[in-house]
Amino acid sequence: MRRQAQNQRGMPPLSNGSTIDIVTPVAASELIQIDLSPKKPTPKPEWLKARAPMGETFHALKKLTREQGLHTVCESAHCPNIGECWNHKTATFMMLGNSCTRRCGFCAVPSGKPEPIDHDEPRRVAYAVATLGLQHAVITSVNRDDDNVGAATAFVNVIHEIRKQAPGCQVEILTPDFQGTEEAIRLVVAAGPEILNHNIETVPRLYRVAKSGGRYERSIGYLRLAKELNPKQVTKTGIIVGMGEETHELLDVFRDLAAIKVDILTIGQYLRPSKDHIPMKRYYTPQEFEFLKEEALRMGFKHVESGPLVRSSYHAHEQAQSTGLK
Repeated sequence: MRRQAQNQRGMPPLSNGSTIDIVTPVAASELIQIDLSPKKPTPKPEWLKARAPMGETFHALKKLTREQGLHTVCESAHCPNIGECWNHKTATFMMLGNSCTRRCGFCAVPSGKPEPIDHDEPRRVAYAVATLGLQHAVITSVNRDDDNVGAATAFVNVIHEIRKQAPGCQVEILTPDFQGTEEAIRLVVAAGPEILNHNIETVPRLYRVAKSGGRYERSIGYLRLAKELNPKQVTKTGIIVGMGEETHELLDVFRDLAAIKVDILTIGQYLRPSKDHIPMKRYYTPQEFEFLKEEALRMGFKHVESGPLVRSSYHAHEQAQSTGLK
């Protein structure tokens, strides 16, 4: 603690007007202890632990995607369910390259300047689907804000190719928002995928930090327009929790989605991919996920998949069946 000398002993200031600082002892009780030991990372709860990917089917699928020059969101987004899904011959193929034109705060997919759209990619994706003998194929993509209509056309082409090469296989597409471009939305709806998915991701308050380039109203408008264009179109969306949202905010989003007749809702735990991504605020317990599921079902969703390890395409085939798709 420092006090001026004139206050401590009544001494006058020096001739140049300055004063002398005298350091007085500080009581031990006033000292602040600083812990310099390295911080140990908080261990994940038991309910968030998944088996490491392995097995013959896993390695066969990985080899197939490499041979065809394809990407899967399972790998690019570090999905914790990759081992389980791949060993059940379920994979989510990611088209339009592996570089996203956006940099969302929660997403592990690399961002950067994308390569030109590969117009042969839909054929190769369909070949992989047919080779694996999939009954339900999930196709997604990075954001391509440089060419929204071109991105939508790629989805249209992959739907047609899968139906040609793997007849009988259900097609679920998980698309970006196409920046709200109505022509792009009309194209994908007209192609008639069994399930049209666009993820809402988070609550409106967190869009600025979590969903770069996205707009909550735009995503709601996309899902609304899809249902208006084809009332029989099964629509789906997903949200991740643990980024700082409040329960009442989640329930408000559920109500907005139920009001535009979204059929399927997925709810999963946010897991921070790296220190460069937005911090995770907390882990939700299995009981909290069950509560959110019950609340959403009461609002009228046909199917709600809610749990710590749930991702958009987790148990996608079972979700489709619950909506009446055969």
